[in-house]
Amino acid sequence: MSTQWPDGLLLAYYGDDFTGSTDAMEAMTAAGVPTLLCLQAPAPELLARFPDVRCVGLAGSSRGRSPQWMDDELPHAFASLAALGAPILQYKVCSTFDSSPHTGSIGRAIDIGVAQMRGRWSPMIVGAPRLKRYQAFGNLFAAVDGEGHRLDRHPTMSRHPVTPMDEADLRVHLGRQTERRIRLIDFVQLRSPDVRERLSALANDGTPVVMIDVLDEETLAAAGKLVWEARGEGVFTASSSGLQYALAAHWRANGLVPQTPGLPDASPAAVIAAVSGSCSPVTAGQIRWAREHGFCVERLDLRRALDNAQSREAEIERVTGAAVRAVCAGESPIVFSAEGPDDPAVLAFDDMASHAGLSRADAARRVGEALAEVMRRLLDRTPLRRVVVAGGDSSGEVASRLGITALSVAAAMAPGAPLCRAWSDDPARDGIEIVLKGGQIGRASFFGDVRDGASWTGAS
Repeated sequence: MSTQWPDGLLLAYYGDDFTGSTDAMEAMTAAGVPTLLCLQAPAPELLARFPDVRCVGLAGSSRGRSPQWMDDELPHAFASLAALGAPILQYKVCSTFDSSPHTGSIGRAIDIGVAQMRGRWSPMIVGAPRLKRYQAFGNLFAAVDGEGHRLDRHPTMSRHPVTPMDEADLRVHLGRQTERRIRLIDFVQLRSPDVRERLSALANDGTPVVMIDVLDEETLAAAGKLVWEARGEGVFTASSSGLQYALAAHWRANGLVPQTPGLPDASPAAVIAAVSGSCSPVTAGQIRWAREHGFCVERLDLRRALDNAQSREAEIERVTGAAVRAVCAGESPIVFSAEGPDDPAVLAFDDMASHAGLSRADAARRVGEALAEVMRRLLDRTPLRRVVVAGGDSSGEVASRLGITALSVAAAMAPGAPLCRAWSDDPARDGIEIVLKGGQIGRASFFGDVRDGASWTGAS
């Protein structure tokens, strides 16, 4: 098969949350593949402004949604992307495979998505060595502070408040979410010269999901080669940004993209602002670092934010006022809703939601909306041009409320969390720099890095 790129787009993807969507965009852009992330279904007039784009993403919120919501929303979203004509249509999932049969079901997304493409198989790549994610014999591992953990024993994911991981074998985990056949090409088989014959044998009935192990740079490139060369008339894939890294590795080996991937460095900013809805211990450590290094750190009182409209408005205005005063004093504010999984606010969240007459999911969305409103008011009242949002659900709420149409990568920051340039029809929002950070992303000094323009490779 020719290794030359086809005309037009190479890849179109739907991100199951906003932070993951920018992660995928970063991987493509750094590899030398111009990429645009849309916040609504990509309109022809928007894409016409970016004629050199070879990859288009659509940022979504399905990771926290029900299967019924997926049935209602994803067919249109997938169809709008499939219409762009890319040979690979991806449902971009988190590299820690956040999902369950009832929330963020990856299986349901696959069942909806395979109908959009004509391929005989649905490849799945989850391992992403750059993000310290590794898949071996179908089991997913993630490293924290240089120590690897099977995902069902991971210090965060095994205790995730919405989708705790109790099974590291992704075949078993995904099998709870779909009746579709699930097969595996493990890293031993991937290195075999007859891997294409094995794939053909696996794909002889229906459209099975075929997981592909990735645990190092060699298997990463081999996985990318297999997907690209066996894409046929077009495939649908539910994969992490490991897919982007794998395709880029294969294209790099064939001289189609630069040999040394990279992004520009960011310039420093005098002041930044951040809102955080993340419960991750990684983000908690970053908040502690910021508090100890001169940031103005302000907690959003969740009980008041979930209460009646008057209480909610007063709490939003209180933390916004504190953040505005900090910016005017030359300090960088952070407004946060929780500080790690053991925060009393996290442990009491179900009770607070119940007291407010809300389901847990609706209460979590209400918190994201409050943080989004804080950021909107803060930008309206100050000359800020660089902001951070921590937490996948929070990122979706904030970016949507700010009137941003699309994002592109502006500079490197931390792996999986680039500095993005916002595109908007609103002149006050157009050109804002924004970082959307997942809970597990970044070193302790992350907020300081964003302010100072200090990128970090994530190497141990």
